[in-house]
Amino acid sequence: MKISYDPKVDAMYIRFRNGRYDHTKKITDEILVDVTKKGEVLGLEILDAKKQFGQIKPEKIEFASKPSYQGA
Repeated sequence: MKISYDPKVDAMYIRFRNGRYDHTKKITDEILVDVTKKGEVLGLEILDAKKQFGQIKPEKIEFASKPSYQGA
């Protein structure tokens, strides 16, 4: 998963997987979902991100890398 934020247009994109884009489904005016021909979700775009998240500042969010779990 990869999350990016563009402060110029106040949009956040969450990519869940790589794949061949086919079309976008509009969930609301601010939430769009990119899907494959088979209907698999590739990513989620959130427009007006600051409005959607309230007091959260998307440009300040830090994302930790995926934890590595190793057996003892």
